[in-house]
Amino acid sequence: MIFTRWSARLPGTQRRAAARSDRAAPRPAPGTPAVPPTAAPAPSAAPAADGVPPAPTAAATTGSVPAARAERPDPAPSQDRVPATLPPTVDALSVHDILGTIPALVAVVYGPEHRLAYVNGAYAAVFGPRPAGHTAREALPELDALGLLPLMDQVLRSGKPRTVKSRKVPGGAGGDRTRDGYYTFTCTPIEVAASGPAPDPEVACVAPHKGVLVFGAEVTDQIESAERLRASEARQREAAVTLQRSLLPQELEQPDDLRVAATYQPGGTDAAVGGDWYDVITLGAGRTALVIGDVMGRGVRAAAVMGQLRTAVRAYARLDLPPHEVLQLLDGLAAEIDASQIATCVYAVHDPNEGRLVYASAGHLPILVRDQDGTVRRAAEPTGPPLGTGGWLHTSGSVPLGPGSSAVLYTDGLVERRDKDIDHGVEALERAFAGAAGAPDIVCDRLLRSLGITATHDDDVAILVLQHPARTGHDAELFHNAALELHGGTEAAPRARAFASGVLASWRFSPELHDLGVLAASELVANSLQHGTPPMRLRLRRTDRRLIVEVTDGDDHLPRRRRAEPVDEAGRGISIVATIASSWGSRRTPGGGKAVWCEFALPRG
Repeated sequence: MIFTRWSARLPGTQRRAAARSDRAAPRPAPGTPAVPPTAAPAPSAAPAADGVPPAPTAAATTGSVPAARAERPDPAPSQDRVPATLPPTVDALSVHDILGTIPALVAVVYGPEHRLAYVNGAYAAVFGPRPAGHTAREALPELDALGLLPLMDQVLRSGKPRTVKSRKVPGGAGGDRTRDGYYTFTCTPIEVAASGPAPDPEVACVAPHKGVLVFGAEVTDQIESAERLRASEARQREAAVTLQRSLLPQELEQPDDLRVAATYQPGGTDAAVGGDWYDVITLGAGRTALVIGDVMGRGVRAAAVMGQLRTAVRAYARLDLPPHEVLQLLDGLAAEIDASQIATCVYAVHDPNEGRLVYASAGHLPILVRDQDGTVRRAAEPTGPPLGTGGWLHTSGSVPLGPGSSAVLYTDGLVERRDKDIDHGVEALERAFAGAAGAPDIVCDRLLRSLGITATHDDDVAILVLQHPARTGHDAELFHNAALELHGGTEAAPRARAFASGVLASWRFSPELHDLGVLAASELVANSLQHGTPPMRLRLRRTDRRLIVEVTDGDDHLPRRRRAEPVDEAGRGISIVATIASSWGSRRTPGGGKAVWCEFALPRG
């Protein structure tokens, strides 16, 4: 931007006077040369052959700005057309008046010290009047407070404009402002030309100077709208995260034989949380189901589908089915809930009597198991497609999980990165898991840190860590197992009662619990002898919290509790067990047959 013939007395400069005299001059008669009143035509400018004078040149027009006017030779008008009055040009307009009507803040400074040349009315309304001729540090302290003086130095040196966005101006500065203002300032290099005489020698510019035009556009409404939007998004995100967490277990069930911990971290900073979930379900007889899943997509819809799947998993788990059958039921339900939603899931069952983790996977990432010596292995059994696809028969696999071993189940947000293959993430997790010692909750935190998961991570993360501790000393005395093979016949029931009585006496139970345990073992064995087939086994198990009595046989028909009539000679065994025990249940065993069990809670202390 070039300010020509600038002075502190705008308007009223020589240029404006010349423009007014130019407009006041009479129009020439048709066919006669039009001579500007402020300058005589150049000697070399001869009229054209048709009597129409040539267009005035830039050198012949006082105060003209060729670049702004985009002057070029005009075609000669026809002789019968009367030239109209020339419209006013930029040269005829007062820069002072133009900048004064702009609602934005405008300040013009010149020289290396940024001496003030001009501020418009909008600037004075916000910051108050400013004395011209003084340096910006003296006359414009607000620009120093906003950090613009170094920026103006850069603009003056480089000749390139610079912009700073959303600078806060405290409310009440120079006017009746009830709120803080925000402005985006643009500093543009200009050239301030020499001016004519000025009444104030400090204001007059006696030689051309490079200067800076400071233009401040108010963006208060935009900033406040953006802040309200961010606050609204924060509230929505908080509500979504609260919904997500409310659908997850508020407190994990703690099995007798496992130590379990889990963590969930929502991804990103928006309100669209994902559908990751986990759960721990005690199945009875010391067995524990562990599940982790991920509904693809984000938002409330994904969280709602997640909640329905988690509820369904808990219901199916109560049936005590093999893992692949649970996933088969879950697959059909997922298709009914929303055919467009795809979910992955791992369902695993730990049986302390077998020392193995039996699992089935629906398109989920592999379980990692760390042995007691620190070796980490992947559960490499084949997996089926994600839930909701239908038409696939899932299968179960197994991996050893004996005393001293640990396992981790996780969602893809932990290991997946946009710039790397997911196998690299799983390998990094294996290395981190191999060196992550401590309690399960500590392992969860260390895995998050090792994989670089922070509050700004762009995906949800769920981790479930389980440990099968190796017990020694006094702790080991609280866990015992005893089993008896039953071969049938009339002596089987007396042998079972004698075996149960001796074992429970050796475990130093109270007389009441001893008698209840013997009665439960007798009824379960009698039921198996009547309705089951060999091989049959009686197993007694003690943990630090309960006594478990379990009988297995080769028949796969599950017993059910029914009301026996007074004249019935049978049908009361399961009812008796259900009455005296804390809980009871039955399940089919993988090799064919069934297991019927009951539990007695041990007194605390």
